[in-house]
Amino acid sequence: MLKGFKNFLMRGDVIVIAVGLVTALAFSTLIKAFTDYIINPIVARFQGRDSPGLGWQLGEEGNNATYLDIGQFISALIYFLVFLAVVYFLIVVPYKHYQARRGVTVFGEPGPVKTCPACLAEDIPEAATKCRYCTSQQPPASAHA
Repeated sequence: MLKGFKNFLMRGDVIVIAVGLVTALAFSTLIKAFTDYIINPIVARFQGRDSPGLGWQLGEEGNNATYLDIGQFISALIYFLVFLAVVYFLIVVPYKHYQARRGVTVFGEPGPVKTCPACLAEDIPEAATKCRYCTSQQPPASAHA
């Protein structure tokens, strides 16, 4: 049992995923600091001098629980977009390039699909002989076109 666990841990996929996760967490911390200390003050400035941020007070003045903070939402949206851009350009693009040099296509365009005549599922691979949802027989790819 321990030998199987060791083999699982030493697979290349697990190591790649672990490195990617650690890298993503490090970038997440960096980008969170960017949005908290650079973007949030800029967004809050648009509301005005005495306001806690860009938004509206829905209840009693000074009650943070009823403050609709649009600035924090904008900040979270910017954080999300910057984080995904960093992950894409610093992890996905180099990984695609590395795998292409090895002759492996990753993150490519999906293959052609067909619609199952029985259940109308639209994402059945064109070469499939059975539907993955209702298991009905599929016509051959050449007859479907």
